[in-house]
Amino acid sequence: MPNIVPFRLVEAEDYVRIPPTEFGKPLEDIALQQLRSKYEGRVLREVGYVVAVLTAKVGREGRIVFGDGGTYHRAVFTMLAYMPLDGEIIEGVVENVREMGMLVRIGPILGFINKIHVMDEPNIFFDASTKSYIGERSKRKISVGDIVRARITGVSFTTPREGTDLLLRVTLTMRMPGLGKMEWIKEKKPAVKKT
Repeated sequence: MPNIVPFRLVEAEDYVRIPPTEFGKPLEDIALQQLRSKYEGRVLREVGYVVAVLTAKVGREGRIVFGDGGTYHRAVFTMLAYMPLDGEIIEGVVENVREMGMLVRIGPILGFINKIHVMDEPNIFFDASTKSYIGERSKRKISVGDIVRARITGVSFTTPREGTDLLLRVTLTMRMPGLGKMEWIKEKKPAVKKT
């Protein structure tokens, strides 16, 4: 299997507006500030979740638009983006546990695990007072703050309503060997005999 890294550097191009109040200042600094404001924290279908805008090269010659005192400059910039991959094994921290499932922080995004995919047990109970799940047979408990290993089972892009930003939805499962709360995984590892 090829080594695929979900974090990647992406080169992009856009135009930045330099307002008259910023004339005389370094173009790259102003462009970086504007590009970071525009792109960081957004989801782009071809790129994924934009974590950061790292660098920008700005054309020295700008264009003037009638009725606008600013200048527009072509900028080529590099973004650090995260694109979760279907089937990828991730480690994350449980951020929220609810009756229907739990949210797991995977770097810059949240993934969702449906209650039935939390443990490989027929009955899992939700304890609202401690915001945790408890397995009926094993009595294993998983709560907010626990570190877990899960597999991504779905990645989709949605727009909640017209005029809003694109959202990245990630679904997860922990019902497979080698997955679950990190403490459980460590318990299952056989001891290595020293000779």
